[in-house]
Amino acid sequence: MRVRDGRTGHDGPVTRTSPPAPLPGPTRSPLRGVWTAVGAFAAIRALGLLVLALWSRAAGTDAHALLSARWDSLWYARVVESGYDFTLTAPDGRVLSDLAFFPLLPWLERALSAVTPLGPGDAGLVVSALAGLFAAWGMYLLGHHLYGHRAGLLLVVLWAAVPVGIVQSMAYSEALFAALSAWALYAVLRRRWIEAGLLASLAGLTRPVGLAVAAALWAAAAVEARRTRRADARMLTGAVLAPLGAAGYVLWVGARRGSPLAYLDVQAEWGNGFDGGLAYGKFIVAHLGGWSVAPAGLGLVAGTALALWAYVLCVRGRQPLPLLVFTGIVMALALCSSGYFGSKPRLLLSAFPLLLPAALALSRVRAARAVAVVAVLAAGSAVYGASWLNGSGPP
Repeated sequence: MRVRDGRTGHDGPVTRTSPPAPLPGPTRSPLRGVWTAVGAFAAIRALGLLVLALWSRAAGTDAHALLSARWDSLWYARVVESGYDFTLTAPDGRVLSDLAFFPLLPWLERALSAVTPLGPGDAGLVVSALAGLFAAWGMYLLGHHLYGHRAGLLLVVLWAAVPVGIVQSMAYSEALFAALSAWALYAVLRRRWIEAGLLASLAGLTRPVGLAVAAALWAAAAVEARRTRRADARMLTGAVLAPLGAAGYVLWVGARRGSPLAYLDVQAEWGNGFDGGLAYGKFIVAHLGGWSVAPAGLGLVAGTALALWAYVLCVRGRQPLPLLVFTGIVMALALCSSGYFGSKPRLLLSAFPLLLPAALALSRVRAARAVAVVAVLAAGSAVYGASWLNGSGPP
C-alpha cells in the first residue's frame, strides 16, 4: 500500500502505523444518565399513585391505608412497636408468627420513626420511596454497564411499569430488596467483592431470597478464581460476608425457638414450603376447570410461560452468570413454593434481570416507538395496581 507523502507531494511507502480506532460503545457517562432514569422511574410511580388515589376515592377506600397499613405492612409495624413477639391464630387454625419477616425493613422504620414524627407505616412508605429511587439508580448502572444508556434506562422504566409495580410504593420490603440486589449485582460485575458482600448480607437481612444474591457472588467468584487461578483476600472476604445477614437471622430464630431449623417451621406454619411447583401446578389446573375461573387460569399459564421464556432469552443472550444465578433462584423460590399463590407476582418483582431482553430489544427501535410502548405499559400498570390494591391486593 502506498500513500502520498505530505512533505514531498510524491507517493511513498507507509513507514508509520496509526493505532486502531476504538471499538464503538456508550458515549454517555453513566452518571449523566442516572438522573434521567431515576426521574423516569419517579414519574411512572407518581402516575401509579395518582391513579390509585383517584380510584380509591371513587371506591370509598383510603389509598394511604392501602399502601401503609394493610397485609405485610401491619406485620412490619408490629415488629417495630413490640419486637418479635406477636402471633396470630388464623381462621383455619394456623398459628402465624412475625418471625417470618426479616428485620432490616422494621429496623429502618424504627430508626426513621425515632427521629421524625412518622409512625412505622409512614416510615415504611418513606423507606420504600427512597429505596425505589436507589433501585432505579442501581438498575440503570447495571444495564448501562452491560448494554449502554438506552438499555439501562429502559430496564428501569420497564421495572417501574410492571403490572404489580404499585408494590414498589408500599410499606413492603420489595423496593428495599431490589435496591440492595441491584447494587450488589453491579458490584459483582465490577469485581468490587467486599462491597458486593456487604450489600448481599443486607439483602439477606431483608428477605429470605436474599441468599440468591450471595449465590450470585459465589458463582462470580468461582469463575474469576478459575480464570485467574487465584482467590485474593478481597474476593474471599466478600464471599464470606455475603450470606451472613440471612444466616444470622435464621440462626437467631433457631436460638429463640430452640431448633436450628426453626425458621423453616415458622414458614411451614404460614403454609410456605418448597415442593417443586406441585401445589402451583394444581392451583393452575383448578383454575382451568370452569368458565368462571378459566380466564384466571389462562392468565396464570400465560404469565408463568412469559416469565420462563424471558429467562430462556436471558440464557440465550448470554447474560453474565451472576445475573442468571440470581434470577434463577428468585424464580425457583417464587414458582416452586407452596405459599399463597396471589403473592407470586410480587415475589417475581425482584427478578428484574428478566426485563433485560425486552429492554435491549426496545433500545434498538425508534425512540418514539419505545416511548409509546412504555407509556402504554405505565398506564396499564397504574390502572391494574389501583384495581389490585382495591381488590385482593398483594398478600
